[in-house]
Amino acid sequence: MNRISRRGICLVLSAPSGAGKSSVSRALLECEPELRLSVSATTRAPRPGEQEGVHYFFRSPEQFAAMVAEGGMLEHANVFGRHYGTPRAPVEEALAAGRDVLFDIDWQGHLLLRAALPGDVVSVFLLPPSLEELERRLHGRGQDSAEEIARRMQASHDEISHWGDFDHVLVNRDFHQTVAEVRAIIRAARSTRLRQPWLPGFVDTLLRH
Repeated sequence: MNRISRRGICLVLSAPSGAGKSSVSRALLECEPELRLSVSATTRAPRPGEQEGVHYFFRSPEQFAAMVAEGGMLEHANVFGRHYGTPRAPVEEALAAGRDVLFDIDWQGHLLLRAALPGDVVSVFLLPPSLEELERRLHGRGQDSAEEIARRMQASHDEISHWGDFDHVLVNRDFHQTVAEVRAIIRAARSTRLRQPWLPGFVDTLLRH
């Protein structure tokens, strides 16, 4: 029997810096074989170990602007002076093939993606247990200066203020529980009526008997 097809979903996972989004994303990609991470285009320089087409598509500001002008981006935003965006073609191909795509984007990108692909986006916003815990996690990384952490904390206030734009909101108190809750959201989204275009024909065969 052939596998019954479905249309893929765009899972948006968004959160202020330090709220655990990257860790939750990695766990989802490990335990959900049908989920793939969307590869963004960016104008920032590659960091050590980053590969073209794997971590990002690295583009000059001029190349990035041309992609936007040609309609080749589903969404794009300026984050801390650098441009990030989602190339359209790979996402649309994945959805049509029944594959789910994970997006690590901010609230602006989420709204633009939802406008570009209405009906395909399922969004989850992660909140920290408290701002004190958020700041503690940022300091614990040991990667950023005090000035950078202060800037990220200020940006977190703005990011959190847009929580109401998302379908689902979770407080990331316990990592494993948060991953389990996001997986439940994914399973529910996959089984919605409109996500399964084969259903009308299948139900017709049932009703003929």
